[in-house]
Amino acid sequence: MHWSVASLTGQTQEHLVSHGDFLLHADVKADFIRLQTAAQAAGFELAIASSFRDFARQQMIWNNKFMGLRPILDDTGTSLDPSRLSDDEKVRAILRWSALPGASRHHWGTDIDVYATNLLPQSVSLQLEPWEYLSGHQAPLFAWLEDNLEQYGFYLPYREDKGGVAFEPWHISHKATTQGLLEQLTPETLSAVIASSDIQGRETILPMLNWIYSQYISNVCEA
Repeated sequence: MHWSVASLTGQTQEHLVSHGDFLLHADVKADFIRLQTAAQAAGFELAIASSFRDFARQQMIWNNKFMGLRPILDDTGTSLDPSRLSDDEKVRAILRWSALPGASRHHWGTDIDVYATNLLPQSVSLQLEPWEYLSGHQAPLFAWLEDNLEQYGFYLPYREDKGGVAFEPWHISHKATTQGLLEQLTPETLSAVIASSDIQGRETILPMLNWIYSQYISNVCEA
């Protein structure tokens, strides 16, 4: 199916439907409800931490990190000092944990960050950090997801660190609906969107966009 540039880059909601307080792609909702139902039967209250995120929201996250208003983390989760980073280093560091605006899979409504509300300890806030899902409170859910996601039409695009986006065990993607989307979201399409935006570091991003695309956008685990 051909998507519009606006749909690919988070600048429209025409492809979305509501699911509680969140927005999902219309073709994803039924399978996600099936996944939630199965998870509940297994003892997990599966909930959404984040689903659709529009371009403006992603740009705000990116700009705040670039300007030092929001932490930039290294691979170990330690905050970096933005004043000691070049613009090039800032871009590379931000990309490990935050998608380039226009290139986030969350723009599609096909990708969902999930957790189990009944596994979250009282008075503890979800951080969406790998330890929570590997050895922490969400570990039983992650083990169940690995065994069951596929039969409900989902997979883990960041189930291993391939040198691009860091390992994200909470991030699930709908296989059928995402098929072919990266082929439509070309570097040329993305370049035009970024060039006309107010993204911080734009002059640094544009010349390195082909590398960003191959390292952080198309460099995902296969469904």
